[in-house]
Amino acid sequence: MGQPATVDSSVIHQAQHAWQIVPCGDACLIIQFAAQFSLAANRHAAAVARQIEAQRSRGSLAGITDVVPGMVSIGLHYRAEHVHCLAAELPYRSLTRQLEALLGSLELGAGETTSMEITLPVCYGGEHGPDLDEVARACGLTPSEVIELHTRTPMDVLMLGFAPGHAYIGEFDARLAIPRRSTPRTLVARGSIGVANRQSVIYPTDLPGGWNLIGRTPLNVFELANASPCLLQAGDRVRFVAIDAEQFQALAEVRP
Repeated sequence: MGQPATVDSSVIHQAQHAWQIVPCGDACLIIQFAAQFSLAANRHAAAVARQIEAQRSRGSLAGITDVVPGMVSIGLHYRAEHVHCLAAELPYRSLTRQLEALLGSLELGAGETTSMEITLPVCYGGEHGPDLDEVARACGLTPSEVIELHTRTPMDVLMLGFAPGHAYIGEFDARLAIPRRSTPRTLVARGSIGVANRQSVIYPTDLPGGWNLIGRTPLNVFELANASPCLLQAGDRVRFVAIDAEQFQALAEVRP
């Protein structure tokens, strides 16, 4: 249920994004694009992460093993013994030098940055969304209005974190700026959709969690046996579509 999506390059390329590269232990470094969250900085980090991953896949940036986009940063894990260094150059310094050159050469504003738009069916309320009514009351909305806001427009996958395949999605309408639950649940079913702080998460497997549960998707968003285990990646966009309980059951029955 995915198709190419495009993001206006003017949102990504604003006034020559600055960056800071800092070490994180002896096998990781962080590229930081902003001190606080903004959608523009998040999209920029995701776009740069894709460029770095493309370079790594082509054999450049030797030693880097993982490219991990965050909210406004990118984590790069590396094997120091595999980094190509100049004479008397430390692996961290070598990677910093190579990354500075790469970052300075990127022209992300030259065109549109392409990602994927994924459509996710969601059964809202009832047993699949036990907190929907409570969320509606807290936000001064009806349950139908909460669903309408959640499905109104495609949202960005801001990052993956907390657990493999666990996507943070946003930012939603300010009327959905509800805090997380004061008492987390010890078990949340796979596929559950939670909301808090103008964001949404999808639980990739049965996990503990403290987000407000408003629905559930019958689709697998994480399948370890797949070549690409995570359905969603940072920089993708998600369109939530409301379905009823019968449709949920039918889709769940054909789920691998």
